[in-house]
Amino acid sequence: MAIFIDSDTKVLVQGITGRDGSFHTREMMSYGTRVVAGVTPGKGSQTFEGPNGSNVPIFNGMDEAVHETGANTSVIYVPPRFAAGAILEAAEAGVELIVAITEGVPVLDMARAHAFARDRGVRVLGPNCPGLISPGKSKVGILPGQIVAEGPIGVVSRSGTLTYEAIFQLTTAGLGQTTCVGIGGDPLIGTNFIDCLKEFEA
Repeated sequence: MAIFIDSDTKVLVQGITGRDGSFHTREMMSYGTRVVAGVTPGKGSQTFEGPNGSNVPIFNGMDEAVHETGANTSVIYVPPRFAAGAILEAAEAGVELIVAITEGVPVLDMARAHAFARDRGVRVLGPNCPGLISPGKSKVGILPGQIVAEGPIGVVSRSGTLTYEAIFQLTTAGLGQTTCVGIGGDPLIGTNFIDCLKEFEA
């Protein structure tokens, strides 16, 4: 069974207009992920041009974006000094899952952000993680969609490149996956191996 994300997941991209954010947003949309909004302060009322002429509205802040689109998941592509603030804003706006791709977020900032999100019942994946993918349903983050296949195996890894290699070897052997999760390599992460295993076993 897929965990955390599925075909009904509505994704909001924080930092959608940046280089990494824009590239990976298009990759997610090409995979079939339902990207419903982007947030970049100062660029509200603009639109992000996705693949095949699809457009995504951009908002100045998370509250408005979540209210207008019903987004339940946020993925963060912002510089390290802004990442913890982005997590706080996403948690306060009421999303259920926050995927923090950013590497090098100050540890003290993350301690505060994790505590804030935990108190509100919001799951944080990362930071410094490749995200996650439920093959054939949705991908959130930077995991390459071309190496996965649908099947019964759940994958959880701390290392991004080892995640890719494990998935590739499984797919090559004809063993598909339910959800593949990269939990992140920073000292403080929001979701660990045990958390993921409990979800797979539920």
